[in-house]
Amino acid sequence: MKDKIKELKEIIEKSNNIVFFGGAGVSTESGIPDFRSKDGLYNQKYKYPPEEILSYAFFIKNTKEFYEFYKEKMNSLKNKPNITHKMLTKLENKGKLKAIITQNIDGLHQKAGSKNVYELHGSIFRNHCLKCNKFYDANYVFSSSNIPKCTCGGIIKPDVVLYGEELNKDILKKSIEAIEEADVMIVAGTSLTVYPASGLINYFHGRYLILINKDSTVYDNKANIVINDNLGNIFSQL
Repeated sequence: MKDKIKELKEIIEKSNNIVFFGGAGVSTESGIPDFRSKDGLYNQKYKYPPEEILSYAFFIKNTKEFYEFYKEKMNSLKNKPNITHKMLTKLENKGKLKAIITQNIDGLHQKAGSKNVYELHGSIFRNHCLKCNKFYDANYVFSSSNIPKCTCGGIIKPDVVLYGEELNKDILKKSIEAIEEADVMIVAGTSLTVYPASGLINYFHGRYLILINKDSTVYDNKANIVINDNLGNIFSQL
């Protein structure tokens, strides 16, 4: 393990064109549960499966139940960035890290001070009325009773990508460009099973691919370095 971290340190020191691609595991040490681990959201018991609740079809048909789950499980307003978020901000400030591509919707990278963040699955901090498109912040949504409504009477939807919705094409394009231009790609805290986000790794043609995750992934055989550990352990040593 120490040898791998030493090698990773050397790669980071030598490179000024790094891209970071992160999943739910980046935020677990900030107290935000992931989805697929044994303690994750998808292994907890609910009236409906979480994958169903977090779908666009469910949001439209069962808006009240959607918001009950969303307000309880997706509210990260009080969560703080952890060592991983902070280290990435340091690397960005040094000019080494060119982009953070995240599957998370919690906004913790921005809270840590990172600027160039591409949120593939949207953010809890942006919400719009489905009727008139008026913007609402996260506080308004999470503090509302029942279904958050606009002043025009329309239902407010979080700008998060639900199952059945397409990713934002502009964000996707910028993410692909950043990956194609990078010479180092660090993939961390993701099982790489959610498509199309998982397919982004195939756009990397740089020198070093590093995978950091608690469990193995289907892309491990493509990586130069694979570290199976908590991100906090790794980034605190960097």
